[in-house]
Amino acid sequence: MDLPVRRPKREHVTAAVVALMAAVTVFVVATEVFPYHSNNHDEAVYLLQAAMLLEGQLQLHAGELAGAFRPWFFVEDGGRLYPKYAPVPAAMYAVSMALFEEPRVTLAAVAAGNAALVYALGSMAFDRRVGVVAAATFAAAPLSLVTGSVFLPYAPTTLLNLLFAVCYLQGVRRRDSRYAVAAGLSIGLAFFARPYTAVLFAAPFIAHALWSVGRALRQQGLRPLPEPVRRHVLTAVGGLAFVGLTLAYNAYLTGSPLLFPFEAFAPMDGPGFGRRRLLEYSVEYTPELALRANGYVLWYLTTRWFTAGLLGIACALCGLAIAVRRLFGGTDGGPPLSRADGVAVAAFAGLLATVPAGNVAFWGNRNVLATMDDPADGLISLFGPVYHFDLLVPLSIFAAVAVVAGWSRLRELVFDRASPRGARVALAIVLVAGLALAGVANAALVDAPLERNAAYTEKYERAYEPFETAVFDDAVVFLPTPYGEWQNHPFQYLRNEPGFDGPAVYALDREPAEDFAVVDAYPDREYHRYAYRGEWTPEPDRHVVPKLEPLSVREGERLAGETVVGVPDPENVVRAHVELRVDGEATGYSIDDPGERAAVGWSLDESGARLNEAEGSVPVDGAEEVVLTVTLVQPDGSTLTYRQEATVRADDDRVQAIWPPERSVCPLVTQCGSQGTYLPDRPDAHRDGVSFETRLAAA
Repeated sequence: MDLPVRRPKREHVTAAVVALMAAVTVFVVATEVFPYHSNNHDEAVYLLQAAMLLEGQLQLHAGELAGAFRPWFFVEDGGRLYPKYAPVPAAMYAVSMALFEEPRVTLAAVAAGNAALVYALGSMAFDRRVGVVAAATFAAAPLSLVTGSVFLPYAPTTLLNLLFAVCYLQGVRRRDSRYAVAAGLSIGLAFFARPYTAVLFAAPFIAHALWSVGRALRQQGLRPLPEPVRRHVLTAVGGLAFVGLTLAYNAYLTGSPLLFPFEAFAPMDGPGFGRRRLLEYSVEYTPELALRANGYVLWYLTTRWFTAGLLGIACALCGLAIAVRRLFGGTDGGPPLSRADGVAVAAFAGLLATVPAGNVAFWGNRNVLATMDDPADGLISLFGPVYHFDLLVPLSIFAAVAVVAGWSRLRELVFDRASPRGARVALAIVLVAGLALAGVANAALVDAPLERNAAYTEKYERAYEPFETAVFDDAVVFLPTPYGEWQNHPFQYLRNEPGFDGPAVYALDREPAEDFAVVDAYPDREYHRYAYRGEWTPEPDRHVVPKLEPLSVREGERLAGETVVGVPDPENVVRAHVELRVDGEATGYSIDDPGERAAVGWSLDESGARLNEAEGSVPVDGAEEVVLTVTLVQPDGSTLTYRQEATVRADDDRVQAIWPPERSVCPLVTQCGSQGTYLPDRPDAHRDGVSFETRLAAA
C-alpha cells in the first residue's frame, strides 16, 4: 500500500525561496560591493577575532611589539592585546572561515536565517501569508541588505534575538519547557554578543513573563509550582547562564567580571548621559541632544532604510492598527485575518517602544550622524541606523499584516463585482503594479548607499593595487599610520594572523627604535614598506597613489652614501642648500649654480652622520632618523626641496640603516609628508626634471 506523500505547504516553499534569495543577494553585495571591506573599520576587529578563535585565542600576545601590532579597537595591556567586542559575532564568522575559508558565507547564512525566523514569527502571530510577506519585507529593507553584507554584529545579534522570540512564543503557545530553555540560551547568547541590544529586545518579552508569573502565582500559589512559573524560570536560568559566561569572559580579559572590554578600551563610551568619550572624540551628551539625534535617526530609518520608505512605514502603521482591532474589536467589518496572537502582537508593539527609547540613552546614535540634518553624510549614509536594526522585525511584520489584509479585502471586492476570469486578470494587474511600485521605490533607496560604498571600494582598490601582484612568502611589511598608531585603521584588508607569523607580517611604521625592534624580531624575513603619494582622508573621492618598495638593512663600521637630485629649470635655480639633521642638530652647506643635477656625498658611522663637503658631524645616539634635504632656490625665493628620511642605528662599532629611505619632493616647503612622496616608478607623477637617486654601501 502506497503511503500518501506529504507535500510542503506552499507558504513554506515560498518562504524558503525568500530566504535563499536573501542569502544570495547579501553574498553578492558582500563580494561585489565590499571586496576590500567597508569604510567601517570595525569589520577588521571581528575578522581578526574570528581568526583568533580558530587558533584557540581570546587575546594576542605581542610583548614588546604590541605598539607595532596593535589592531584597531584592541586594548593594549602589558603586551597583551584583546578586542573591545565580545566574541560571539566573530565566532559565527569563524565557522564559515573554518568550513569554507570564506567568512562571507556566514553573512549569507545570517541573512537567510533572519528571513526564515521573521517568517516564523509572522506565521505564529498571524498566519503563514503574513509570514511570507514579512520575510520578504525584512530581506528587502536597505538596512538589512547593506548592513547585513558587512562583518558587523547587528544582523548576527538580531538572528539570536529572533531565535529567542520564536522559542519564547512557541514555549508560551505549547507550554513546552524545551522551547523555554532554548529561548533562555538564545537571549543569553545575544546578551553575550551585545548586552544592551539584547536587553532592549527582550524587554517586552520579560514584561510578559513577569505578568504571567504574577498572574499564575495569584491564581494558584506556589504549591504545586504553576507551569508558567516553571517555564519562565527555565528561560531565566538559560539566559543567566550566558550572563555568567559573559562575566567570566570579562574577568579573564579585564581582571574584573563587571568591567567589560569595551569599558576597558573607553570607559566613557557606554550608555548614559553627560560627557561621553571615544579616544580623542568627546561630546556632552545631554537628553536634549539625545532626543534630537535619535529623532533624525528614526526619520532616516523610516524614509530611507526601511522597505519602500514611507510607503512601507505607512503599511506598518496600518498593520499595527489592524492587529490591535483584530485583537480587541473582533472581526466584524474588519480586514480578514485568520487570527492574531495577543502575546506576539504585544511583544512586537513593545519593540516599537523599547528599541527607540533605549537608544536615546546611547550616544552612538549621535556618532553615526556627521551633520544631523544630512542623511547623505556620516556612517548613517553608508550603513543606516544600525543600532535600530531590530526595529526591522516589528515593522516588517506589521507591514505584512496590512498588505495581506488589504489584498484579501481587495480580492473579496473584485470577485464580488466581476466574473472569476475578469477578477483574476484585474488582480494580476494590481499585483504587478503594486510590486513594481514597491520595487522601484525600494531600488532607489538601496541604490544610494550602495553607490556611496562602491566609491569607497574604488578608493581601496587603488590603494591596495601593489598588493594584488605582490607575492609574500616570508615578509615584513611596514604600514603608514594616517589615523594614528592603529593597524587596520584604515587598512583593514591587511591583517596579521593571530600568531604574527603569517606569510606577511604587518607592522606599523613608527619611530626608529620601534622599527628596528621589529627588524630584530624578524631577522630572516624580507622587508617592505607600503607608502603612498597624497593625503589619506575619509572622503571617498580623495585617492592616493600607492607604492610597495622592498627594504634592506645596510650595515658596517662606516656607511658611505650619495644622493643625486635633478634640477628642474636649472637656468632659474641660483643655489642649492644642503642640510643634514638628526634630532634637532644640523650641519649643511650651499651649492652655487648646481646645474642640471646636484650630487651630495654623506656618511654614517658610530660617532654620527656627516656631509662630505661640510665640517663637523651630527651625533647619532642609538636609533635615530637622519634627515637629508636638498633645497633648490630660485631668485624669487620659491623653492623645491628633496627630502630623505633614513632610519639608522649606531652602536659601539657598527651602524645600520633601513634602506632605501623615505623620500619626498616638496614645492615651496621643506617638509610635506605623504603629499610629496617620491614615486620612482611613476615619473609622470612629478614635474619634468625631477629625479631622486640615493645610494648607500659599506665603506
